[in-house]
Amino acid sequence: QVQLVESGGGLVQAGGSLRLSCAASGRTLRSYNWGWFRQGPGKEREFVSAISWSGGDTFYADSVKGRFTISRDNAKRTVYLQMNSLKPEDTAVYYCAADPYYSGSAVANYDYWGQGTQVTVSS
Repeated sequence: QVQLVESGGGLVQAGGSLRLSCAASGRTLRSYNWGWFRQGPGKEREFVSAISWSGGDTFYADSVKGRFTISRDNAKRTVYLQMNSLKPEDTAVYYCAADPYYSGSAVANYDYWGQGTQVTVSS
């Protein structure tokens, strides 16, 4: 079994930055692919970013490209999402996800999920 725990969310003013972390425990996740997703009030869960197991491939939603950066530290079994130039429309609960085979944007294809961390961006 795999457990994922997100942290780093909070309240920030527009233009500010936050760094989210997702720590994994349980089975070895060295070869897992990771993703970040978010769900705003009254909205569907949407893809934000993903990183391959090696860290060599990264993917971003157009809405965050150039502002967010995903990275991973396999030794710490942690994935990060650095969020800069935050906008009010980035307000959402952010979830990390992991999967041994898939590294894309489809919510349904990830096997493991964290509980989420709230990010609120004030204008």
